[in-house]
Amino acid sequence: MKILLAVDGSPFTKKMLAYLSAHEELVAVGRHDYTALTVQAALPPRARAALSKDMVDEYYAEESAKVLEPVSKFLAQSGITVNARAEVGPAGETIAKIAEEGKFDLIIMGTHGHGSLGKLVMGSVSTQVLANCSVPVMLIR
Repeated sequence: MKILLAVDGSPFTKKMLAYLSAHEELVAVGRHDYTALTVQAALPPRARAALSKDMVDEYYAEESAKVLEPVSKFLAQSGITVNARAEVGPAGETIAKIAEEGKFDLIIMGTHGHGSLGKLVMGSVSTQVLANCSVPVMLIR
């Protein structure tokens, strides 16, 4: 099974990883193909214009590494090798697009668990993924 782990480095990512490690069927060595995906929000246009392309690329790489390296290390403790992937853009739409294009069988992600009013005001990455994707999504709260 191809599993996409949508990670952002928050405590909700840690809860999702803890859930994974507690469920042997999800972390069976050699049974699944894992990709950890983090999506960085694009810098505002004025900030990008003030910086060189190399500086912007370095910023995105550093921010992505802060999220992906701990996830890779955590899964390696269980003998799991994970493909790390970083993208820039709107998180919900990007996760859904990558999941569809990569023909993933399952998306697993932590959720902040905002109520209906919070989703209405702030939006929700998990809600956007659910709305834009036909791949099954497992939300861990």
